[in-house]
Amino acid sequence: MTSQNNVLKGVFLVALGATTYGMLATFVKIAYSEGYTTAEVTTSQFIYGIMGILLINLFQKIKNKNTAVKATPKNIFSLMLAGTSLGMTSLFYYLAVKYIPVSIGIVLLMQTVWMGVLLEMILEKKLPSKQKVIAVFIVLFGTVLATNIINNDIKLDWRGLVWGILAAASFTTTMFTANRVATEISSAQRSLYMLLGGAVIVFSFAFATQVTPFNLEIFLKWGIVLSLFGTIIPPMLMNIGFPLTGIGLGSIVSALELPVSVMMAFVLLNEKVILTQWIGIVLIILAIIIMNVNFKSKKS
Repeated sequence: MTSQNNVLKGVFLVALGATTYGMLATFVKIAYSEGYTTAEVTTSQFIYGIMGILLINLFQKIKNKNTAVKATPKNIFSLMLAGTSLGMTSLFYYLAVKYIPVSIGIVLLMQTVWMGVLLEMILEKKLPSKQKVIAVFIVLFGTVLATNIINNDIKLDWRGLVWGILAAASFTTTMFTANRVATEISSAQRSLYMLLGGAVIVFSFAFATQVTPFNLEIFLKWGIVLSLFGTIIPPMLMNIGFPLTGIGLGSIVSALELPVSVMMAFVLLNEKVILTQWIGIVLIILAIIIMNVNFKSKKS
């Protein structure tokens, strides 16, 4: 019974984390409508994010009475290097939703499903299972419907599409490295060093692109919201929830991010989402379920 309770607790935490992250792009789009730049949005998010994770690390240090495994210089370097992809994901994703609707941006970010299969095939030098191949084709078909590219009435800005695909590629890298680099240290320490690595990318971008004076009001208006919904709450909840659910179930539950993001854009931004797009979204979620359910164990 305790094991079942732990799984339910894990499902709730992962679902809450995915829901929170699903709301993020809508807030970014509203910040854009108020005149804030991508540099201002990402900089404020990462500065508050680092401050929040530092506080969590300090709390854990006091609670564990300094007995936790400390990161070595090699750990720190590896995590900061891995974190650069985290910074790129935020930048590319936010640049994408500047040019295309949020509902399209999140669908493009979900291309991590087939990109992850491709990366796994290259790194592990083995062909993917039939189950994964089927899931990839469902994702691609679902994407055609969800982005509504077969409807000639909607013209999507190519810049948004390129940034969206780049966001998916960097997010795929983040997911792979997050589960493989310096796993012996606490998730709070790992989050901190990955955020610091991401901040190098974000601050460099801000320095290179911010031509107008930096609007410090972003820190009061959107910075805290964006850091909570983007860099603090989702990773924290998912880091606690995933070990309880397992990767398979956790991945299925985290797909909740897709419909939440589309619903938020529909309600708060009045983005038009037609029936074929909803069918595409359902197909992508179905593909994630197919990829993560172990059918063999069910048969046995």
